[in-house]
Amino acid sequence: MPELPEVEVTRRGLATRLEGRVISAVAVRDARLRWPISRAVRDIAGRTVRAVRRRGKYLLLDCGDGHLILHLGMSGSLRVVPPDTPAQKHDHFDLALGDRLLRLRDPRRFGAVLWTEGAVEKHKLIAHLGIEPLSRALDAARLHALTRGSRVAIKLFLMDAKRIVGVGNIYASESLFVAGVDPRKPAGKISLDKSKALVGAIKRTLHKAIRAGGSTLRDFVGADGNPGYFQQRYWVYDRAGLPCRRCGTKIRRIVQGQRSTFFCPRCQR
Repeated sequence: MPELPEVEVTRRGLATRLEGRVISAVAVRDARLRWPISRAVRDIAGRTVRAVRRRGKYLLLDCGDGHLILHLGMSGSLRVVPPDTPAQKHDHFDLALGDRLLRLRDPRRFGAVLWTEGAVEKHKLIAHLGIEPLSRALDAARLHALTRGSRVAIKLFLMDAKRIVGVGNIYASESLFVAGVDPRKPAGKISLDKSKALVGAIKRTLHKAIRAGGSTLRDFVGADGNPGYFQQRYWVYDRAGLPCRRCGTKIRRIVQGQRSTFFCPRCQR
């Protein structure tokens, strides 16, 4: 599933190609996504894309009097292609903007294309989201305060979008390694010093992943069709049984919240 870096890479690619352009047409080949594509989405032609923003893993196309909310789901990708590019089997939605198309490809159809004319921050999919991890709002004091009294494992705490949004499975494992924190440790046991190390690790890990174009494990590509390559730099993720890049100890894999967690039992205490 695309995580925050993949969505941010997509946002940056779309912003340079879409902002200031007029939506000339909308094509829906299969409306059966996670939520059916509504008639309101089909009627947005004529509006101008003023800005492309991100909230968590949602992309928000600001059209002035409303927002197009896009989500990549588990296997989706958004690409900007020439208007004469033939649609493939899983290309379910096109937004035409003159001499280019914004095309959603979603083999599993868990993505979303929604239109809202209300305040987008109050939309039911957006309103509950937690702190943006790359914002100044997330610092050591804030993380330490949020975790007080929590018995939830710190890995699962970081993945709770109602607390901190967008730190998914891959980057939680990587950040915990960088900070030297055992992913099984209760969040409420994390000290202020470790909170500082963890916040720094989260921000550095996410920034590095964005610069690398994100991670391509299955279907993800950026808006230009190019894959990411951050997976080539993983410290622990998907490296079970391989030697730790720091100490040589074998990386372990456990299951937390039905997701795989990878960590070094020596480096992470």
